[in-house]
Amino acid sequence: MTQPMTSVSAAADDYRAEFAALDASFARNGDGAACLRRRTSLVDTLVAGLWSLLAGDIRPIALVATGGYGRRELFPYSDIDLMFLCADVRVESSSRDLIRNMSKALWDTGLRASTITRSVRECDRFTVENFEFTLSLLNRRLVSGDAAPYVLLKEKVLPAVIAREADTIQRLLQKSLYERYARFGGTIFHLEPNVKDAPGGLRDHHTAQWDAALARIRETKAWPRSDDLSPAPEVQAAVEFMTATRCFLHLRAHRDDNILSWHAQDEASAKSIGLDTGGTADPAYWMRTYYRHARTISRSVAPLLEQPPAARPFFARRRRKVMIAGTPFVLAEGRIDLADDQTNIDPESMLRVFAEIAEQGSRLTVRAESAISDALPALNLHLPEGPFLRAGLQRILLGRYAAQALRTMHTLGVLEMLVPEFHGIDALVIRDSYHRYTVDEHTFLTIENVHALRDAAQDWERRFAGLLEEIDRLELLLLALLLHDTGKASRIGDHTTQSCELAEAVLDRLEFESEDREIVLALVRDHLAMSAALRRDIFDPETLRALAEKVATPMRLRMLCLMTYADVRAVNPEALTPWKAENLWQLFIATSNWMDRNVDEERYHASVDPALLRRVTALVPDRKEQLQRFLEGLPQRYVQTRLPEQIRTHLDMSSRLDVQPAQLSLRKTRHLFELVLIARDRPMLFADIAGTLSALGMNIVKAEAFANDAGVVVDSFLFADSFGTLELNPSEFGRFTQKVMDTVTKRASVDGLMRARRHLHMLPVKMRVETRISFDDTASSASTVMQVVAQDGPGLLRTIASVIATLGCDIRVALIDTEGELAVDVFYLTESKRPLEDALKARLADDLTAAIQTLRPEAAMAR
Repeated sequence: MTQPMTSVSAAADDYRAEFAALDASFARNGDGAACLRRRTSLVDTLVAGLWSLLAGDIRPIALVATGGYGRRELFPYSDIDLMFLCADVRVESSSRDLIRNMSKALWDTGLRASTITRSVRECDRFTVENFEFTLSLLNRRLVSGDAAPYVLLKEKVLPAVIAREADTIQRLLQKSLYERYARFGGTIFHLEPNVKDAPGGLRDHHTAQWDAALARIRETKAWPRSDDLSPAPEVQAAVEFMTATRCFLHLRAHRDDNILSWHAQDEASAKSIGLDTGGTADPAYWMRTYYRHARTISRSVAPLLEQPPAARPFFARRRRKVMIAGTPFVLAEGRIDLADDQTNIDPESMLRVFAEIAEQGSRLTVRAESAISDALPALNLHLPEGPFLRAGLQRILLGRYAAQALRTMHTLGVLEMLVPEFHGIDALVIRDSYHRYTVDEHTFLTIENVHALRDAAQDWERRFAGLLEEIDRLELLLLALLLHDTGKASRIGDHTTQSCELAEAVLDRLEFESEDREIVLALVRDHLAMSAALRRDIFDPETLRALAEKVATPMRLRMLCLMTYADVRAVNPEALTPWKAENLWQLFIATSNWMDRNVDEERYHASVDPALLRRVTALVPDRKEQLQRFLEGLPQRYVQTRLPEQIRTHLDMSSRLDVQPAQLSLRKTRHLFELVLIARDRPMLFADIAGTLSALGMNIVKAEAFANDAGVVVDSFLFADSFGTLELNPSEFGRFTQKVMDTVTKRASVDGLMRARRHLHMLPVKMRVETRISFDDTASSASTVMQVVAQDGPGLLRTIASVIATLGCDIRVALIDTEGELAVDVFYLTESKRPLEDALKARLADDLTAAIQTLRPEAAMAR
């Protein structure tokens, strides 16, 4: 595009050709900075050429690039922020047609032009509602046109505006940062992050640059030089990685796309985008690099996040400083700084400072962080271990703000110096759609979750909070949480075994007593035990016995319960639902009762409670024999988990079966819907109900199937209303239950209903889950326990239940769980009231695998 432009269409052709060359160049070298420079130069040439073509005679109008275009950071498909700066309002008025034609020409060449027109005088006006305009002028440069208006703006108007409004602009900038962080949940950890706007993205870097520029202008009353705003080397490296990543996303999507989607992560890692190495990289490793860089960039705006925008003073004021005893640090207004006359930092003062953060929630200033980072080499040489370090870590872990202190220690490299075993999980990604956070952040969240129980707000949280008061050595639980996932760094074998080996090394250095050492190791080794038990019938005596034997003592059980609560809740914000928390609490109570043999007879005893039967009979005194016939043969789990009023309702429903062959009950619980079916059993009944609920868009989270000796089944389903059908339209209850009734009584075909609605529920799959089927004959003496791990999707439960029924197996209990796109379904199965034979298990596994394969999206599309 070096020749004078002859027409807009010719300019468009030239631009497309040059852009194709830019695309090919990035594909070869992956250099994001070069890509930005090349596109900026390309657009500069195009803008100047079009203006020369259209403007003709010289007019007192300057074409000024602002924002990213002004910074010469023009991404492949970013908008072109261009200001037509007129000498005065008369020029602005007389040039409207020209400016409109120029804007149209830019769009005709394929650019997304975001143009504004201002006179020089208008740029002197500042409004809170449009402070972004003034902010964008911090990154401005002349592209074409008359230089006189631009020089006036640069040398007189803009300096005056900034000097006058710098305080307000800084506070508004901070407010916008707070609002943006709130929009993204205040965390850099997202499964599919926005590399531009999310915390740790490029917007954070620009915000830090703007804040530094404004502060420099306020201090010196002059424009800062480019050297004054040069980022630290680690920040520059992070920005280069993000720049290359954003360029890749734009060119991949052929639009302004800044979302690092699941599939984009695969492609970026395959091309080693942003990495110095050639070839391909593991997606988890590549995302680990992303999070490390995001953390670095996010730290650059940390000072702006330390206090609410309204609290930021207009003018500097003297702050009362208090020395932190035994350290060279001072505390003022919640911030810890290095005293002016101090330079020596010893291990004891360092640990005291982080204990102060853990106990009070204070924050380090940038100067204090730098001082600690600079002192690390010397500290590492003279770091005592044994009881000294154990006492320091204990004080930090017990602080209410322990997670905040640990994050700061981790960021500065202190945590890895004290506990080198932690380094392996730094920014380590568990790459599935269920785990939201990196392993290190997940660890900090587990500790945060324990301390947050001190301020429990919900009833179900308060029950777990009560356990805190019963734990004498809380620091042992918190240390176990700090170490429980360190073994994930190896990625080979069982991570709990690896974590135990690493924990042993830590406990050796800290010189723990043998009893305390065994508690920590047992918690690390068994931290998944209760989660695993939740995938079994928690009312089965075999489940309780196995867990009780593994835990060994009531105190360890309390610790393990809190550990499980904190661990599950730290997986992702939706992982620990109130329903899951209720199951965990019931498991804790049942196991606790088993261990002390003081069994809660109403809900958990393995035999029918006569007192409960008397309470039910009291509700139906004239129907005692009918009640006994209804209960005869039902699993004792049914009686132990139903209130007397519920049993009476089910009895009433069963008494109407002679009039109508099936009875349905639908009710809204606190978070879910419950459907109960009372009917005479028939083949495929459970499968048909599961299929109907799936076809109607419901997500089944739990199901139970019981039958008495008379062949009457009591099937219950807890499900979420995924599309809000019932939640938003209570009038739909009747139609919904009628559709279920039609399939139960075979007046309607389940297969037809599912085929008609299959396309409505086919969502794109982010992560491929391989089907795994396992059998356990030890968890129950009366049944074979089958666990199915598969890709969650519409019709999965119905498909599984259909295969089970086809092979003549009976479902005694079904426990359904979903973790992201991972379905973990457990069934207690019998054949002729006995556990399954090996041959039947093998056939069941083969048939299930084949049937589940047909549910995959590609198989469904083929059909």
